[in-house]
Amino acid sequence: MPGGRLTQQERQRIAAGLADGLSYAEVARRLDRPTSTISREVGRNGGPAGYRPQQAHQATVQRARRGTPALPRAAGPSGGAMEEEIIELAVRSGMPRLTARVHVDLLLSEDGRRTAAELTRRLRVSPASVSVAVNFLVQHGYVRRERDPQRRRDIYVVDDDAWYNSILISSRQTLEAAQAAMAAAETFGPDSPVGQRLARGGTFLERVIQDMVESADRWRALLS
Repeated sequence: MPGGRLTQQERQRIAAGLADGLSYAEVARRLDRPTSTISREVGRNGGPAGYRPQQAHQATVQRARRGTPALPRAAGPSGGAMEEEIIELAVRSGMPRLTARVHVDLLLSEDGRRTAAELTRRLRVSPASVSVAVNFLVQHGYVRRERDPQRRRDIYVVDDDAWYNSILISSRQTLEAAQAAMAAAETFGPDSPVGQRLARGGTFLERVIQDMVESADRWRALLS
């Protein structure tokens, strides 16, 4: 496996891989580099949406000349790789990549709190992109919004209740789908093949969601 600094050609291949929607692990495999090398490279040079190979190469040369450290990452020698691994898991579960980056940045912050300006600066993305991401997280219960009356700004918070709230919101949405399926079953007729299929699926989802909510209520004390 090659070592040393990334070449400009490798950075161009990283940018091409990101444009094609490849994961860090796949880009690393194609370059025969560790995944942590790719995650650090992209994370310190604008992130997946803002990575530019030429600028990244120039920034690396400048850092080497003046000994300027990269942006702070999660604590520990493998903190950046750990952070990217969590992001990849969230993306595979269906969360947009930038939204996952915002969520993980909040999760790994000392007090679980960031302003929009802090997220914009840390992740090197536009305020509009941060707004879209945090709105998604608030809507799905992963984050709550607080208002700072003194500075007239929003603060985004991820706390222990967020886990419970996200389960309730997800369960409510799935329950609505189950009820819609059972209503459609009545429309097609309970004795028709389509009606029976929809009724079985709706009933299954309804029972599973009921169990999930009861389990969340039972174990909520673990979060306090």
